[in-house]
Amino acid sequence: MAISDVGLPGEVPWKKMSAERRGFAVLDRLVLNSWPQVIHPPRPHKVLGLQELENQYCPSQWVVRLGAEEALRTYSQIGIEATRRARATRKSLLHVPYGDGEGEKVDIYFPDEAAEALPFFLFFHGGYWQSGSKDESAFMVDPLTAQGVAVVIVAYDIAPKGTLDQMVDQVTRSVAFVQTRYPSNEGIYLCGHSAGAHLAAMMLLANWTKHGVMPNLKGFFLVSGVFDLEPVIYTSQNVALQLTLEDAQRNSPQLKVAQAQPVDPTCRVLVVVGQFDSPEFHRQSWEFYQALCQGKWKASFEQLHDVDHFEIVENLTQKDNVLTQVGPHPWQPFRGRQHRSCRSLLDVQTRSSRPAWPT
Repeated sequence: MAISDVGLPGEVPWKKMSAERRGFAVLDRLVLNSWPQVIHPPRPHKVLGLQELENQYCPSQWVVRLGAEEALRTYSQIGIEATRRARATRKSLLHVPYGDGEGEKVDIYFPDEAAEALPFFLFFHGGYWQSGSKDESAFMVDPLTAQGVAVVIVAYDIAPKGTLDQMVDQVTRSVAFVQTRYPSNEGIYLCGHSAGAHLAAMMLLANWTKHGVMPNLKGFFLVSGVFDLEPVIYTSQNVALQLTLEDAQRNSPQLKVAQAQPVDPTCRVLVVVGQFDSPEFHRQSWEFYQALCQGKWKASFEQLHDVDHFEIVENLTQKDNVLTQVGPHPWQPFRGRQHRSCRSLLDVQTRSSRPAWPT
C-alpha cells in the first residue's frame, strides 16, 4: 500500500473502518481475550480492525527482500557483529553506570584521536520497548568514531521489568549523565530507532531543571519511530507493556511537542522513515514532523529510499550513510534530494488548502 492510499492528515487511518468491518472478527475476539484486564476494548468505529492494526504495527511483515523471520535474524546478527567489532577495535568504556539500577548502563566508544572536546552521539535501541540490548546495537560506532565522534549506546530496562515511564526516566538520566561527565562536549546528538526513536523524542519534552543540568543538545535523529502510542494499546505488543490509555497519552510526544518550547532554537530534529515501512509507520513519522513544525522546532523529514524498518538502521554501519553525518550541518547529505523541511511544508500549504503528504 502506498502512503497516498492511507488518507490525508486529519483522517487518521487507524480510526477509520469500512462498514463491512464493523464488529470484530473471531480472530479479533481471540486477541482481545488475551489482553490485560486493564484494557478496555476499542470502540469499532475508532479502529481499522484488530487484525489489520496488528499487521500495520508488525514491521517484519513489511520487509521486501527477506522473510519476516530471516529479516529479524539478519538484523540481530548485524548488530551483534558490529558490537563485537567495535569492542575489539575501538577505545571504549563498557558497562558504565549512569544510575543505581542493574540495567542503567552505557557503553562509550571514542575516536582514535584524543581531543578535549568531542561531539557525542547517543543511541537508543528499538524492540518495541521489550527486546533489544546495548550489547547488540553498536551499528554506527565505526563510521562515527572515524569522524571524530564519541558514541554512547544506552541500556534501559525493557518490559516487563521496566514500565514505559521508567524507560523514559532512565533515558533522560542517561543524557544528563553524559552532559555531566563530559561538560565540554561539542554537542550531544540523540538517535533512536523504532521504540528508541520514541524515547529520543520524549527528550524534546524533558524537564532538565529536575536533573540539575542542561544538555548541549544539537540534533535528534528519529528513525522509523512511534510517537502516538494509543494504537499500540490494541496490538499484541501491549501484552508485555501493559499500557493503559492514560499511560499511552502521557508518553506520546505527538500530543505534546507542538506546545513545547525548544530550549535551543538551533537544535535540529530529523524525522526519518524507510520506504518499505508500513503505512502506519509513515503516518506516525509524518504527523510527528508536522507537530514539530507547528511547535516551531527546526525540523526536517526524509523518506529513505529502498530500505525497510530494519535495513534503515543496519545501514548505520556504512560510513557514507546519511544518518552517520554528524556535525554543524548533519543534514547536508539530504540537500538536492527528496526532502522536506518546515519551511517547504509551509510553502506548500500556503499554495494549497490541501495538507501536504510526502511524495
